[in-house]
Amino acid sequence: MDVSGLTEPGFERVREAFAHNFTAHGDIGAACCVYLDGRPVVDIWGGTADPVAGTPWRQDTVQLVFSAAKGPTAVCIHRLAEQGLLDVDAPVARYWPEFAAAGKERITTRMVLSHRAGLAAVAGDLALADVLAWDPVVEAIAAQAPEWEPGSAHGYHARSFGWILGEIIRRITGESAGRYLARTVCAPLGLDYWVGLPAAERARCARLVPPDAEHSAAAVLGANSLTVRVMTGPSGLFGYNEMWNRDDVLAAEMPSSNGVGSARALARLYAATIGEIDGIRLLRPETVREATRVVSRGPDRVIFVETCFGLGFSLPPMLGADCGPSAFGHPGAGGSLGFADPEAGLAFAYVMNRMRFEAGGDPRAALLVRALYECIGRDPPRGR
Repeated sequence: MDVSGLTEPGFERVREAFAHNFTAHGDIGAACCVYLDGRPVVDIWGGTADPVAGTPWRQDTVQLVFSAAKGPTAVCIHRLAEQGLLDVDAPVARYWPEFAAAGKERITTRMVLSHRAGLAAVAGDLALADVLAWDPVVEAIAAQAPEWEPGSAHGYHARSFGWILGEIIRRITGESAGRYLARTVCAPLGLDYWVGLPAAERARCARLVPPDAEHSAAAVLGANSLTVRVMTGPSGLFGYNEMWNRDDVLAAEMPSSNGVGSARALARLYAATIGEIDGIRLLRPETVREATRVVSRGPDRVIFVETCFGLGFSLPPMLGADCGPSAFGHPGAGGSLGFADPEAGLAFAYVMNRMRFEAGGDPRAALLVRALYECIGRDPPRGR
């Protein structure tokens, strides 16, 4: 396997694991980037970006990362809080008055960040054009009632997370979440990452390769189950299929679902949450400590397995068994992963175009993370 890019001495195991993912685990096109103590030590890529056209994965290729988008969105929320523009313990309705309808007047941003708002599924009959247009979907969320008593339990808010937080950002700043992220985070750090992919960047976006067969929870749980309504909603519009290669889907803003970027961008962003990158630090140390304190842990009301969340970030064991105990970040459907580990001084990202869903977990990011910790001579404790 021909792997291109930077691998500093001592990090050869990461490059070997990356190549192994192609030969043993079916990767088609992918990239991996690692920052250690504020500087890149791995920045590699390889394979095919578009298997239909035969386009190779290049240094500037970007990729849809699904829920790995939740991490950058959470960073925006915490930056607003640091500036005194947002109180995460105040009702969402303080910033978005219409949100108070149907018994939601006491839901706080903290509840949304920790998946405890009871709004995992979006109610209402919406067309795809409504969802991509933004206003109709956030209006539907504002009008609906919670599925469970807010604050009493947690369940993965797979897509509503981004729409609720994105509307809070819009109400406070007057900018959409994607534009606020681009102006205040991505431009200063020079990141190739977007929520709402510009048309000018479309040509370098890799083609998503859906899983061999979509897993149908509806056949087991029923189409009206909470799990199915969350994971395919709103209105059953979404599946893990070719729709994610559509120009309109990539160009829309779904701050929890359709971030598009490079491994380099995600790793650099996470590195800037735990230290300075070219003089820029995104979050204060005390913000990171508060954001990575466990708020929700245990069986998830939506996806049933154990999940663990701080304020907007996934925490171990959700990031994989080999991440250090201080790690925080977010995985994305099908295999992508981005995280920082402040105790180890690490920031890591892996993006790929071939989606995989496996009961035992995706081995690709796990192999890379395991190799990385071996390279720095650390055997991370399991759990948190």
